[in-house]
Amino acid sequence: MKTPIYKKWWFWAIIAVVILAIIGGTIGNNGQKTNDDSSSIASQSSSSSQSVSTTAPTTSPTPETESAVNSPANDATTGEANALEQAENYLRFMAFSYEGLIGQLEYEGYTTEEAIYGADNCGADWNEQALLSAQNYLEVSAFSYTGLIEQLEYEKFTTEQATYGADNCGADWNEQAAKSAASYLEIMSFSREELIGQLEYEGFTSEQAAYGASQNGY
Repeated sequence: MKTPIYKKWWFWAIIAVVILAIIGGTIGNNGQKTNDDSSSIASQSSSSSQSVSTTAPTTSPTPETESAVNSPANDATTGEANALEQAENYLRFMAFSYEGLIGQLEYEGYTTEEAIYGADNCGADWNEQALLSAQNYLEVSAFSYTGLIEQLEYEKFTTEQATYGADNCGADWNEQAAKSAASYLEIMSFSREELIGQLEYEGFTSEQAAYGASQNGY
């Protein structure tokens, strides 16, 4: 009678070898999978690092940008912005004092606050405005030095601004006295003494008044 195959020793030896082979293969595959996963994680980490390092730096605001953001016009109301534009338009064609410009803007219907905003931010040099106004007056009429200062003060320039205008307008005050004397003689008769007295009343010095009279036949 033959012994069944599963009772023979070599049968179990073969089975053991097969089982060991299977276990060894499984362990090998798991190790390879672990290595592959580790490689994948390392690759992703490297990609993330490269992505972060190549991100564009944040752009800092330039002085021009900050200036534009902080400029007065950006905080102005509609009325203030319009008053400022109107003030700049006036100054392109006429000379104004600070108070005179505010008064003109108020006359145009702007509130006092809007008019002040326009005058404060229009960029005018009020000394130069006084000088321009002085030159404009001298183009149409004759003035003494003190008479011109008084006229500029009447236009709401400060005494310092009016004095700057008179000092720098380039007028020859003797010639201004002569022109003023001629203007008076065109409308009425004067004796020499009366003409000199009238010129002195207008603010000319005695010497300037006498020069004016002499240049007109006295």
